[in-house]
Amino acid sequence: MDLLLILRDALASSFVGALATALRAKEAGREVGILITQEALAAVVQGSFAWPRELSGQHLRLTMADAGKDMDLPLSSRGEGRQLDVKGLMVKAAEAGVTLYACPIWTSLLNVDGQLPEAVQALKDDALADLIQNAKQIVGTL
Repeated sequence: MDLLLILRDALASSFVGALATALRAKEAGREVGILITQEALAAVVQGSFAWPRELSGQHLRLTMADAGKDMDLPLSSRGEGRQLDVKGLMVKAAEAGVTLYACPIWTSLLNVDGQLPEAVQALKDDALADLIQNAKQIVGTL
């Protein structure tokens, strides 16, 4: 793997940034994976992503949706309710060949085995060390 991004917070903005970066790296021909851990994993299972206060509000939500559409990022809703679609972006990244992994430590701690969305692969305990060791570049921390 050329690039492994570690995503640990549940903010929608973190997901959008990591997934969009992974898509761009994949488009550039790199093998990319995202390891989802801690509160990010809980958000994935619950399907709920919060925007930080600094990026909330209708004006910013619409601004990001319009810019995201120009960047070919998926949107949910239309009209005044439009916004970036984090779940749709996860599916888009997985379909493009970005591998999304669930951290086995946090899968166990949160007791969410078997509850992962289709786009996210369960990772076995022994595979975690191999994934980290074999990645050429890692961005983020566990």
